[in-house]
Amino acid sequence: MADLLQQFISDSEKKVFDAGHRKTVQYNIGKYNEAVKHGKEQYAKLELARSRASGLRNRVLENLDKYLIEFETNFIKRGGRIVWAVDAEEASREILSILKKKNITEVVKSKSMITEEIKLNDTLKREGIECVETDLGEFIQQASNEPPYHIVTPAMHKSKEDVAQLYTEKFGTPAEMSPEQVMAWTRKHIREKFRTATAGITGANFLIADTGSVAITENEGNAWMSFAAPQTHIVVTGIEKIIPSITDLDIFWPLLATYGTGQQLTVYNSIVSGPKSGANDDGPEDMILVILDNGRTNVLAQTEQRRALACIRCGACLNACPVYEGVGGHTYNAVYSGPIGAVLMQHLVPEGGYRHLSFASTGCAKCTEVCPVNIDIHKLLLYNRKDSVTQGPASKTENMMWFFWKGAMLKRSNMDKGGAKLKNFMLRQFFRKSWGERRELPSVAPKSFNQMWRERKGIK
Repeated sequence: MADLLQQFISDSEKKVFDAGHRKTVQYNIGKYNEAVKHGKEQYAKLELARSRASGLRNRVLENLDKYLIEFETNFIKRGGRIVWAVDAEEASREILSILKKKNITEVVKSKSMITEEIKLNDTLKREGIECVETDLGEFIQQASNEPPYHIVTPAMHKSKEDVAQLYTEKFGTPAEMSPEQVMAWTRKHIREKFRTATAGITGANFLIADTGSVAITENEGNAWMSFAAPQTHIVVTGIEKIIPSITDLDIFWPLLATYGTGQQLTVYNSIVSGPKSGANDDGPEDMILVILDNGRTNVLAQTEQRRALACIRCGACLNACPVYEGVGGHTYNAVYSGPIGAVLMQHLVPEGGYRHLSFASTGCAKCTEVCPVNIDIHKLLLYNRKDSVTQGPASKTENMMWFFWKGAMLKRSNMDKGGAKLKNFMLRQFFRKSWGERRELPSVAPKSFNQMWRERKGIK
């Protein structure tokens, strides 16, 4: 934990004072905020929609086993196959086995955070299987050899000039390419991959229990092409993505669009219910669903933090968080960044050293305010902090400091001991580095408010 914490502090220092990074991210989040404001206008009763969505997600988490069995039964009836994976290693191994049995060497993949979670691209690359990201932002990040910066907007931290320069270095395109030209070049390049790839991999926004269907929402049509064109469609998803009924999409799809991108509805919304069969001769010949635990049952075991699994991955809390806006997505050094990532990672990977992320919060509760399914994210961060302190181990110096602080706070006379001179000495001695090199360490006033009040009122 100490190494990741120090790395986080070091990277945060660099990013917060990187004027170029700050300008790009603030511009993109500003555009997002403006769009969301207009997107919310479609609702006559927005809080009612959020409350209903929250209630549905809570019901699923309380009855997850029931809904998973219902989904499995209905999905298999439609000709699909399901692979249950305990962890990332098993999921990657099963996917690799499927591709090798079919002699597949080229794969197209739509945007999917869970495939980032299991490091699927790295696994396939080691085995000589080309996996091409077909989402524009993910394609840019893949070309940069970087993980996604944001769970919805993978390349949020890059300006149009950054992307044009990247394409010049990577693909030899003209340096003065406009965003429209970049998109046109990418479209032509990836379209050829759709034509030749024999397998497509997607994630899932929702798994619909009563129909056994997979719901996928996107803006570019690349996910649709990733499962419609190839002969084999592999879906990778977590156990928590279940919703009870297909009729619930009228709540979740608009909320996801509004809070994710500020749209009333995303451009492409697909419901996939298995491979082609009978009169339906469109789509893949084989559809396999890899349903992953990978620490999610650890989250479910938490009395309070389990609510984080209700997340629909809109990314709103990242865009609202002042810490995320300052330090950036990569600084978290985690698959899921921002406030919701800070809650989840500590339990998804208990031994991963991510406990410090829950302390990377101002406690302003903006993340809770913007959550479309009413997750009390700021409270869950506090529960995480409590668990971190309970589980330890804290350093001897930290324990000693808290011991003296507690003693002072519990008794007024202890707090007044030593005077301002001693207190300032202690601050300089123990907190100079903690306060940072760019900020001036504050000084304790010669007289406390208590002393001044007593003098003013003549109290001895």
